[in-house]
Amino acid sequence: MKVKAVILAGGKGTRLGVLTIKRAKPAVPFGGKYRIIDFALSNCVNSNIFDVIVLTQYRPHSLNDHIGKGRPWDLDRSFTGGVRMLQPYQGSFDTDWYAGTADAVAQNLNFVRQGRPEYVLILSGDHIYEMDYDMLVQYHRDRGADATVCTIRVPLDEASRFGIVDTDQDYRVIQFVEKPASPPGNLANMGVYVFDYEVLERVLLEDQADPNSERDFGKDILPKMVAANRNILAYPYGGYWIDVGTIDAYWEAHMDLLSSPPSLNLNDRTWVIHTRSEERPPVRVGADARIVDSMIADGSVIGAGAVIERSILSPGVFIGPGAVIRESVILNDAYIETGVRLERSLVDKIAVIGKKARVGAWQDMGDLRITSIGKNARIPPEFTIGAGSVVGSDCTHESFARFSNMTVPEGSDVEFSPRIRRA
Repeated sequence: MKVKAVILAGGKGTRLGVLTIKRAKPAVPFGGKYRIIDFALSNCVNSNIFDVIVLTQYRPHSLNDHIGKGRPWDLDRSFTGGVRMLQPYQGSFDTDWYAGTADAVAQNLNFVRQGRPEYVLILSGDHIYEMDYDMLVQYHRDRGADATVCTIRVPLDEASRFGIVDTDQDYRVIQFVEKPASPPGNLANMGVYVFDYEVLERVLLEDQADPNSERDFGKDILPKMVAANRNILAYPYGGYWIDVGTIDAYWEAHMDLLSSPPSLNLNDRTWVIHTRSEERPPVRVGADARIVDSMIADGSVIGAGAVIERSILSPGVFIGPGAVIRESVILNDAYIETGVRLERSLVDKIAVIGKKARVGAWQDMGDLRITSIGKNARIPPEFTIGAGSVVGSDCTHESFARFSNMTVPEGSDVEFSPRIRRA
């Protein structure tokens, strides 16, 4: 049984704010040492699928550097396909940026066709979950489906964010509605599909000939197949799955890792999430520091008397003496100086929080407002950054000059202000 996986990893992820200003959504760090795309890649190799194509588009550099030749996932191979990174290109025919998920696959159909796969997995590169794709493909094959859609139950008040599926008693899809304003149910499309290769090629070519199509699997391909009475099956999934498409969802997914027991067990040695690891020294914890329900990655330094509660620290994070970190996510090499108080915040790579600054605030879960600090931002000492504020990438101390009383009000945006050089 020949299976090829196609991972769609070109999304901008604009709702993730500062985290995707300089990187594609699948390249966003997650869980202390991983990237979001590591979950789809690891699911592939754990399911014995070693022929993988990754389709990139928006700011692919981080993904290219991270995946490389695929060695951490045992994908540095050629005989069984290995991993290939593809992005839009100019050839003998006019091509353009991908118009949608289906267009991304259609523009690379020659690469998908190589090796003559019997089945093609179409995967989103920006979801957090663990799934045995081998069981999914077996389900698809045994029931003779043209396509299979993975589904999961979501809260009804969130269903309008997803494609909603309705099935008969045999799990055959009889209705597929993309992000309806008034959802008819809560069985949601997970963005994980299996197609017979011949069926996939046929429906993509038909879609390319439709001038009214948006070239998207959820908006066009699958609804058309259902309307044409094709044999589309739903595959019910009951495990943990989350689309970390917003700042709140990204933060909540990290808090899920800290629940007891965790919603997603990263310590499961039967299903390892592989990643490209950095060579970092062991964690160093100063005298009288207190760490509670947290995850601390290699290379981090926790200063004397610091308090870390329900937080996740990525490699190389420095926490100064006496700092208090609560329910926050801090990415690689961020520098939190002495006496800082950081609550319900996201801090991107190599940001610096000045001495005795106050960032974010604790609120009841009903009033969740996460504060986000962009990559390489510099927060001045003793400044207060209100809950729900956004500090953009590369902000310097000058970026804060317009704020009085050394306070950024709740919900404010701080943007990078380059210094004006006079002749």
